[in-house]
Amino acid sequence: MTAVVQSTPEMTLATLRAGLDAALESTTARLRAISEGKPLPHFSVPDTSALPSIASIFSLNEGEQELISLAAGCELDPGIAKIVSAVNGSGNPDPWLAVQLLGPQAWDLLCPEAPLRRWRLIELTGSGPLRQRQFRLDERILQALLGNRYLDARLEGLLHRILPVVAPGPAASGMVHSIIEAWCTPGRLPLLLLGGRDQMSKRILAAAAAQELGIQLYRLRAADIPSDWTQRTALALLLDRELALSGAAVLIEADPENTAAAAILVDLLSGPSILSAADPPLPERTPRLRLDLEPPSPAERLDTWRNALGSRAEVFGSELERIATHFNLDPSAIASATAIVENSTGSQETLAPMLWTAARAQGRRALEGLAERIDCRASWEQLVLPAEQIAILQDLAGHLRNAWKVSQSWGWAARSSRGLGAAALFAGPSGTGKTLAAEVLANELSLDLYCIDLSQVISKYIGETEKNLARIFAAAEDGGAILLFDEADALFGKRSEVKDSHDRYANVEVSYLLQKMESYGGLAILTSNQKSALDTAFLRRLRYILNFPFPDAAARAEIWARIFPAETPCEGLNPQALARLNISGGAIRSIALNAAYLAAAVPEPVQMAHIHRAVRREYGKLEKTFTGAEQEAFR
Repeated sequence: MTAVVQSTPEMTLATLRAGLDAALESTTARLRAISEGKPLPHFSVPDTSALPSIASIFSLNEGEQELISLAAGCELDPGIAKIVSAVNGSGNPDPWLAVQLLGPQAWDLLCPEAPLRRWRLIELTGSGPLRQRQFRLDERILQALLGNRYLDARLEGLLHRILPVVAPGPAASGMVHSIIEAWCTPGRLPLLLLGGRDQMSKRILAAAAAQELGIQLYRLRAADIPSDWTQRTALALLLDRELALSGAAVLIEADPENTAAAAILVDLLSGPSILSAADPPLPERTPRLRLDLEPPSPAERLDTWRNALGSRAEVFGSELERIATHFNLDPSAIASATAIVENSTGSQETLAPMLWTAARAQGRRALEGLAERIDCRASWEQLVLPAEQIAILQDLAGHLRNAWKVSQSWGWAARSSRGLGAAALFAGPSGTGKTLAAEVLANELSLDLYCIDLSQVISKYIGETEKNLARIFAAAEDGGAILLFDEADALFGKRSEVKDSHDRYANVEVSYLLQKMESYGGLAILTSNQKSALDTAFLRRLRYILNFPFPDAAARAEIWARIFPAETPCEGLNPQALARLNISGGAIRSIALNAAYLAAAVPEPVQMAHIHRAVRREYGKLEKTFTGAEQEAFR
């Protein structure tokens, strides 16, 4: 099949129908001759009919065109159906009637491998001997003969038309011309493999190429491709046929989980098609051309932000550069973010936080579903740590706040993009505030905090752990989110001595993680209960290491004094006495919350008696002995 890529001038519906009527008249004349036993006149199709165009698309000879005209006549013209009924008694065309029209060659034209049935232009119905079966024209083909253009109903819900919404960035403009050149070069159309992580930007550049060529572009998600081979083959046939009839192209978007299914489908297509994936596989279909879309640089993103904001860009000053550097957004996401402030008025102090929040919301799209986002409301006042640890945390916050200045304005990114992020280890016993400190940083910097479930990352299958880590870090780059690998000892322990293949691949996993940590532009936090279990080579790669000590009596008293919100009614609480309880900050929070529920059930203010009951429950849960010295706190 020859796929029509470039658009052609459209004829009016009246002209198309007039041409079809002329073709039907030619068929009618031949049918009358058969019924009257006269010699058959020559079958002819005028140029004004849509039939020659369809014949060109599917490489139909004159006999096949006559069979289509016959089937269309029975559908549209009662007069033709009446004549057919006079010949075969049914009023519908059948193979025996085709033989009378065309001679023995009709059997070849109705073969399942011949164009008419291969492309499902006609369908044989009924059972019994082949000569007694009837054939009907597929409705999509009949409507095409009438000049009606629409998407085949069997593809509705699978194909989605893409319309250009924003112009592609400067980095993608060259790729747009490459697509156009590939599709305009004489010969068999190449399969285009579009690589790169930014799916939306690839969609934008494909839509721009289609718009410049004057053709439609449809999108098909690889997740919607049937797994059954018969259904997949039927989809490929209908899709290929629709591309040719509509003068369209298809963009198949694949995730890492379904790239194999996408590769199988595109092997079955011959029309203009693009396979979009982060790392496209190599289908068997040739010729093929691979194009890789590199992520835009901070300078290119800044230009996109300025173009989207127009004259309002000057209001944001240097804050716009900070936003463009921190959030790796595609042009459509930037357009969505700037729409939030389009009708807002104010100064940089009021508009910049609004634009930051909008960019942050756009940047979290890729990470949703890969990790759990934590709603961070914790403040510095809730964090009770030694002054040295607080100072390190504040330095870490400053690192992230000024990363754009050091990396871009001060030239460090131009030297090397590796190692510009902030990787940190929070080490200490459970409940000492490691996760709380991460929440404080996220809230202070207005960043998203995602907790990574290691049970979903670590895989027993070789190479799967690295793939899972790569997806997480790649998705996090869009929004510059803070990644929290809680209780990370299972993955980040000492690299073992290689005794077998499992040890070797476990070491590969650790080494791969170190590489991703160094290249990640944001903050990745690892929490561990046993710092001594970590390899020294791993520690060298971490920019910040914070030890969270078990709170002493003074720290516990401070935690008790701050643990209840100002809105919680309290009466007769003694933080100094409660400091005798030898427990962590996490256990204190759990006890305080349970005591609040006990008091609310009465209801009455939280008192020492409620805390006493909550302590006993907590100690029972932890299988911890409630010592006599600790019981003195409630006497």
